Amino acid sequence: QVQLVESGGGSMQAGDSLRLSCKASGHSFRSYSAAWFRQGPGKEREFVAAISVNGAFTNYADAVEGRFTISRDRNLLYLQMDSLKPEDTATYYCAAQRVGNYYSPQSYGYWGQGTEVTVSS
Repeated sequence: QVQLVESGGGSMQAGDSLRLSCKASGHSFRSYSAAWFRQGPGKEREFVAAISVNGAFTNYADAVEGRFTISRDRNLLYLQMDSLKPEDTATYYCAAQRVGNYYSPQSYGYWGQGTEVTVSS
């Protein structure tokens, strides 16, 4: 079992930067790959970024490539978000998995409760 708790959301202006954190507890988080997903108002949950167990490999959605950076350190997962846009407005979730497609929410068995990010133009 892994418990995940996100933090760092807030109300921002377009162009701002923000860093989200996800603190893991329980079973060794370091043996799980991890990811960030988001769900905007009236939208389905979508993949944002993923990182491998050892942190050596990362993947990003096209919409955030070059603006967001995922990283991990021991029991913490981060999402550095730069050049924020209004379309980044969403609830952001961290997730962990043992194995599966990194971009599919169905592959992840552990989820946090989410943290809200609002970006105004």
